[in-house]
Amino acid sequence: MRSYSPDFTPPWKKSTPAPELPAEYDLVVEEVSTGFCGAVIRTEKTAEGPTVTLEDRFGKHRVFPMTAAGFLYEGAPVTLVRPPSGASPMRPARTASGSVAVTHARARVARAGRIYVEGRHDAELVERVWGDDLRIEGVVVEYLEGIDDLPAIVAEFAPGPDAKLGVLVDHLVPGSKESRIAARVTDAHVLIVGHPYIDVWEAVKPSSVGIPGWPRVPRGQDWKTGVCRALGWPDNTGAAWQHILARVSTYRDLEPSLLGAVERLIDHVTVGDVPQG
Repeated sequence: MRSYSPDFTPPWKKSTPAPELPAEYDLVVEEVSTGFCGAVIRTEKTAEGPTVTLEDRFGKHRVFPMTAAGFLYEGAPVTLVRPPSGASPMRPARTASGSVAVTHARARVARAGRIYVEGRHDAELVERVWGDDLRIEGVVVEYLEGIDDLPAIVAEFAPGPDAKLGVLVDHLVPGSKESRIAARVTDAHVLIVGHPYIDVWEAVKPSSVGIPGWPRVPRGQDWKTGVCRALGWPDNTGAAWQHILARVSTYRDLEPSLLGAVERLIDHVTVGDVPQG
């Protein structure tokens, strides 16, 4: 006698369960109900069931139950499961910005769009953390040595739909000189964002530099020189910057306000842009 399954659903109408994926350390996934995207930093077994803790690129942690089809991996639903006990984690390579590294990829031909930053230190810091991402996207970063002539610089660049311009400004706070200059640029193809710090040095977390905090410098005094003196460093701002920069290895060493600003600029320049060359 032949045995039949009691399920008479046609095969083409049956839903395929989401594949199981071990929640290895540093695996980047998105939780479907909240859209929270982050890297796996731990899994735990609880009375209610297994959970996974994700960390986003700003260092924020969220704990989620490991439900069926509860996450997206590379855009596809997956069911996260705890890795086998004792298994050595397979860690995908990450860029300094926290993005998954694209292996064996050639740098893209430079886009017509650009990102302008105020000074050389800003450019070096952006290169240190986002350099790999920028090369893959074909985005060139240039520094201006100040933004006093920003409206004229924008006009000379002649931004357009296929040549967008992003500008990163120091000390972009209400009432500052920088905010008044930025307000004079109204081109729809230009995005100006900034951080609240007097200088990009302050965008590096004090803990990464090994200091308790960035000192307050009296108004009228050169800020970088004042910082060096307050911290007991030699009056050599170039050497001081190299000391600071050497202690930046990933996005975790930077303040969230700078991270968010640079990510917005990269998105602005790359979305809808056409590579040139």
